[in-house]
Amino acid sequence: MTLTRRTFLGRVAPAGVASLLPSAALSGCGSARDETHLNGAAGAGKAALEPWPATSGESPFRHGVASGDPLPDAVLLWTRVTVGSVPGPVSVEWRLALDPELEQVVALGTRVTDGSTDHTLHVDATGLDSDTTYYFQFRALGLTSPRGRTKTLPAGPVARMRLGVVSCANYPGGFFNVYGLLAAADVDLVLHLGDYIYEYPDLQFGVGAPIGRAPDPAHEIVSLDDYRRRHAQYKTDPDLQEVHRQHPFIAVWDDHELANDSYQTGAQNHQADEGDFQARKQSALQAYLEWMPIRANRASEILYRSFACGDLLDLVLLDTRHAGRDAPVDRCDPAQLEDPARQLLGAVQEGWLSERLAASQARGARWRLIAQQVIFAPRAQLGGCVQSSDSWDGYGASRTRVLDALERDGIDNVVVLTGDAHSSWGMDVARDPFEPSGYDPETGRGSRLVEFVAPAVSSPAAGTSEQSILATHPHVKFTDQFRQGYLLLDVTPARALAEWHLVPTVREPSAEVEVSAVLQTLSGQPHLIAADGPSRARSPLPAPAR
Repeated sequence: MTLTRRTFLGRVAPAGVASLLPSAALSGCGSARDETHLNGAAGAGKAALEPWPATSGESPFRHGVASGDPLPDAVLLWTRVTVGSVPGPVSVEWRLALDPELEQVVALGTRVTDGSTDHTLHVDATGLDSDTTYYFQFRALGLTSPRGRTKTLPAGPVARMRLGVVSCANYPGGFFNVYGLLAAADVDLVLHLGDYIYEYPDLQFGVGAPIGRAPDPAHEIVSLDDYRRRHAQYKTDPDLQEVHRQHPFIAVWDDHELANDSYQTGAQNHQADEGDFQARKQSALQAYLEWMPIRANRASEILYRSFACGDLLDLVLLDTRHAGRDAPVDRCDPAQLEDPARQLLGAVQEGWLSERLAASQARGARWRLIAQQVIFAPRAQLGGCVQSSDSWDGYGASRTRVLDALERDGIDNVVVLTGDAHSSWGMDVARDPFEPSGYDPETGRGSRLVEFVAPAVSSPAAGTSEQSILATHPHVKFTDQFRQGYLLLDVTPARALAEWHLVPTVREPSAEVEVSAVLQTLSGQPHLIAADGPSRARSPLPAPAR
């Protein structure tokens, strides 16, 4: 089945802003699709084709393969061709199959990529079966890529889903051990909440002693070529390549894909001598969309979107940085912090969020997962100052409006998934968790939803006193401020269970990991309680040979 514009907008485009998305959104960053489905719909038949023969020579697929933005009947396939002495357009073949050996091919095609997209390629493979594992491969210049594995989203009744949640991967700051561990984990998809790359120059941002991972280019990235080179370097990392090869990604950006503490019209890490900020933003966005397996386009500048996963859950991705955020204000000025005119999401995205959540409730989805960048729950003030005006604490009226909409529309079973903080948190979310009349930490009375914060992949940990946090924050049920790792979210109709998989080091390659805490929220009970133990992994699926 061909994914039409109407089908696309109805499934993944932000409601209320569909008219802003041009038709080019259908094809991502590549050329017009020309895929062929064998024997009708991809899931209805298959063809026994000979696998491409093994090839020798320097592979043009130096940045691996990836997939992303899965739907019940489609998934986006990605790769990049390193052209070397062939700088012009390159023809790339692709295959999608039901088996790791790629003998039972269900879809195939040929596409052309060129320098206009930095020789990256996006193939929107459609007409697929829901909740089905597929395997894929590319061939160009007579040589084959590694084989990848992906999976479509479920439709109809769904008993269980598992998501790996990550953020904040600084290449010179540490090895991507976390990605390597997540590649081998039992998850349906990887949710990346941003800071996929960092813009800083060499020897900046808490790197410590060099570990042989200097950034490329060595200077701070500001131009399109700079951003492309930085993305390219990250995707040479073997652990990052492997997690992309094994699992589909759903990703959204944070600030460092552009510049630290960015907002609509500027950033903390953008100075006048670095040129026009909007031009820099366009360069960062173009490179991000080229190098990520994401179904969006540069013209719309809209990365917030939603995904329906059968009757189990809706995943709603927000852009808390670039779509509507006003400039930060003094963290000790309560009048500015609570100014109702200031926006974190922007009016359009805020309205879209309310519509998406209401539609999810109306269609009978059991859970609503809000994936976003900065800590949502209130944190204790210090000397009358919020701890960070970069988080939702710095945009109090925006948070109040979101909570008001949940109550007004009767929205239940909401879980916020957060990155950015370089630390792990499990929290009840109440309007004022520090007021005993409004929140009871023993029973959860007054909690409206829960929040799980994923740690960093390799960026420096927060390093704040955990004892102090727990002593002064009654709604915080778990925090780890010192280790990197990933969050595993296991969702059933009865509960949403979170596990923090934390690593002892990123300063050297390591496969050690510890499940540090397991918390859950039960359906209809919006507060966190301890679970009996970690969730049980399912039977492993065959992994594709490289």
